Amino acid sequence: MSELLDETTEVTQQLIRNACVNDGSPTSGNEMKSAEMLASYFDGSGVDLEIYEPLPGRGSLVATIEGSDPTAPTLLLMGHTDVVPVNEDDWQRDPFGGDLVDGEVWGRGAIDMLCLTGSMAVAVRHLAASGWRPKGTLKYLAVADEEAGGEFGARWLLAHQADAVRADYCITEAGGFDLPLSSAGGPKLPVMVAEKGVYWCTLRVRGTPGHGSRPFRGDNAIVKAGEIIRRLSEYRPATVVPDVWRGFVEGMELAPELGAALLDPNGIGQICETATDASYARFVHASTHTSMAPTMMRAGTKANVIPDRARLQLDIRTLPGQTENDVEAMLADALGELAGSIDIHVDTHDPSTASPMQTPLWDTIQRVSCRLVPGAQIVPFLATGASDARFFRAFGTAAYGFGLFSDRLSFTDYSARVHGDDERIDQASMALCADLWPAVARDLLDAS
Repeated sequence: MSELLDETTEVTQQLIRNACVNDGSPTSGNEMKSAEMLASYFDGSGVDLEIYEPLPGRGSLVATIEGSDPTAPTLLLMGHTDVVPVNEDDWQRDPFGGDLVDGEVWGRGAIDMLCLTGSMAVAVRHLAASGWRPKGTLKYLAVADEEAGGEFGARWLLAHQADAVRADYCITEAGGFDLPLSSAGGPKLPVMVAEKGVYWCTLRVRGTPGHGSRPFRGDNAIVKAGEIIRRLSEYRPATVVPDVWRGFVEGMELAPELGAALLDPNGIGQICETATDASYARFVHASTHTSMAPTMMRAGTKANVIPDRARLQLDIRTLPGQTENDVEAMLADALGELAGSIDIHVDTHDPSTASPMQTPLWDTIQRVSCRLVPGAQIVPFLATGASDARFFRAFGTAAYGFGLFSDRLSFTDYSARVHGDDERIDQASMALCADLWPAVARDLLDAS
């Protein structure tokens, strides 16, 4: 186990206990608690610290170890401190207790992504306290508001304080986990080199108000919304094979029959429909399809009033190369004749982004991963969710998602725990991450 494990565990527990819950409203999150806690943790280590607060309570911390060569590259280790809301009644343990039980730390955000945020902080502090002075600059960003789109975090920092966080290379969440695919050779560890686009929209549905006791032949906005939900759930977007998916499948060195199926639209469709492992089917489907998920609905004013308005929010994730026009066409196809009677408001649209693989950071991750996980090979991967990496790619930063997770954490467990009940992370994974970041920093920045 890593000599930094105990400290990484403690910092991660503290981040969980800060309960920086982000419900999407400007006044939620309160990430300043974690920014100030981490600033106290770094105190005396020799790193340069700065906290940025675009709104009261929405704090992000930047810690810097300045390099000796201004022409050498800068590496940014970025972890967010906010977490998504939780229904405490559905948890076996206190979701904000940070309990250590049987080698696992429990709590909301343990996997997404406080174990990485915490281990990055520990690595940077120990590198600085040891007197390490690299050629290239190392930065650490504990960022706010990732879970609600980054408006008061990464997006704001790059718009208002770009020099503080600008970097040639960036690592954030997530990768390095076990995959439900049997491949030749040693372990295959995914690196998020690209991610799907975010298209969040609100569908406004109108009906006619009336008395709840006389619904027959009425015009109920909730009933219309229900029909819209049904059509969206049954809609099947076309299968697409993005370049990053092709690179992933080829890099996995799968059995020839399976590899061919995963590169053929018909084979992909059959796998998605018939796979007995639901998490595997969701993973394949999300990597090769635009997804449309109804996630929130608001309607009605009183129990005995037929609602005349309903608002349905959709979480749509787009593949590389897809545009807003493509999404509009898919929505029209899915909704049919109902499309003309619905007002669609686009809340957020960030297209899919990607970083090149031919970089010194890619080579560094390969060398370090092979040392920490013998025989490992990294493979490119398309993140089906969004991360703050997309903002940095727009600034020319080669941004990857990576980490290291032990074989104690299966892909099914990983998928279920992210934003799910009983989220927790094993200490073996935390130990791997604690050793990963110093090794990456030294390999990339000392050799610059």
